[in-house]
Amino acid sequence: MLTAEKIFLNVGGRAITETIEGAADTPHWTNSSIMAVDFVPPHLVIVGGSYVGLEFAQMYRRFGSAVTVVEMGKRLIAREDEDVSAAVREILEHERIAVRTAAKCIAVEKGPSGVRVRVDCEDDSPIVDGTHLLLAVGRRPNTDDLGLERAGVEVDARGYVKVDEQLRTSVEGIWALGDCNGRGAFTHTSYNDYEIVAANLLDGDTRRVSDRIDAYALYVDPPLGRAGMTEAAAKASGKRILVGKRAMTRVSRAVEKGETQGFMKIVVDADSKQILGAAILGVGGDEVIHAVLDVMYARAPYTVLQRAMHIHPTVSEYLPTVLGDLRAH
Repeated sequence: MLTAEKIFLNVGGRAITETIEGAADTPHWTNSSIMAVDFVPPHLVIVGGSYVGLEFAQMYRRFGSAVTVVEMGKRLIAREDEDVSAAVREILEHERIAVRTAAKCIAVEKGPSGVRVRVDCEDDSPIVDGTHLLLAVGRRPNTDDLGLERAGVEVDARGYVKVDEQLRTSVEGIWALGDCNGRGAFTHTSYNDYEIVAANLLDGDTRRVSDRIDAYALYVDPPLGRAGMTEAAAKASGKRILVGKRAMTRVSRAVEKGETQGFMKIVVDADSKQILGAAILGVGGDEVIHAVLDVMYARAPYTVLQRAMHIHPTVSEYLPTVLGDLRAH
């Protein structure tokens, strides 16, 4: 037994594989084990069409592998807006990455070339044969063997440690940070967890998890930078929204670099004039998104960014243009 005045749980998470039929008997990689691969697989089949799966898909395609992505949902990266999902799929298919969406009853097994993935349940169901398999269907927290129940630390049905706004658990003197608390699954959210706890404990501050705005990137090329709400989520909230959108083909920096895939989109609350969210899919999108994010943190009206003067030639200089073309949706 370990005892201490203060205990901080930051045990991370791991890939889920047991939900895929046949995975236990079929050789496969996860996001961790694939990092040790020192060869180019002839045909990599990836089950999972979200962030991890798509990043490795493009990476190995550029290494020289044939790549097939199998996704159970109707579209890739389902948490994003449909136009973002469609544009990312177009980018990947342009590089000859095969994409199979709406795959039902996914199961894996050893195949004549190495692995076989079933993508349908119908008679004479289609299959995908490949040489190697990556499972990227989700993650789970590393909390199942900690004995948290003996200490009275509450977890939810998926094993995530329950925390309050200051990341305190149900037991005084114990905090949970990072992937294991279910409040974020990124390096930057984990580090922000540390900043919140340190500020509250050491600086007498009152920082809270709810103060932060969701922000992340999908590191395909070109990257997707995301902040705040999607357009779909904003509509579902009942707010009156305005949306501005501009294709990267109309952004001179993108044209100069010969990288014109993607678009810029910003969603605004029509009443408060505050920015609700943005998606920048295109060259520099993972950096440009921070200009939008900072205005969101300042809770300033979108007109502050619209009237700002940016340097030419950059991608950021087109943010005012996007905001100057807002339309009701």
